[in-house]
Amino acid sequence: MKREFLKELGLADDVIDKIMAEHGKTVNSMKDELEKAKELEKQIEGLKEQIKQRDEQLEELKKIDAEGLQAKIKELQEANERAEKEWQEKLQKQTFDFALERALVAAKARNPKAVKALLDLENIKLDGEKLLGLEDQLKKLKESDSYLFEEEKKGQPPKIVTPGNPDGGNNTGDDPFAAKLAKYK
Repeated sequence: MKREFLKELGLADDVIDKIMAEHGKTVNSMKDELEKAKELEKQIEGLKEQIKQRDEQLEELKKIDAEGLQAKIKELQEANERAEKEWQEKLQKQTFDFALERALVAAKARNPKAVKALLDLENIKLDGEKLLGLEDQLKKLKESDSYLFEEEKKGQPPKIVTPGNPDGGNNTGDDPFAAKLAKYK
């Protein structure tokens, strides 16, 4: 409604102002309702789009082979178990090799690698920190191939010689360590 239309009808200005104010309220409320309706339409369109996406996802899920997925999951679980078992075996072998190397060094093997090659590793088992079956094999190797091990010198003090060429000439000088050496005999 326009103000000129009401003036043509011969209405007074104060009446026209009241009519226009009331008409403005009606128009504004209608605009608000129209905005709300547009907002609701947007929400409806958004919900329709979500429903469409869900329907597409359901169709995709229908295409998936559940039994195939279960088989794939089982296959992956078995692969993980195999990998875990292999890792445990490698760790156990590494621990065994380390313990064997330490034991060979403690047994004074000159070349631990060569001694290890002569051992029957199938009959040696690791029990915590102890190698079962190793002591007997080392004893036999020390008897048969003693050159592989350093000689064990029990209670013998080192031979002390006078300075100079220890292999040369007669040693006629007094040994300054003789008094100390007498303690060990």
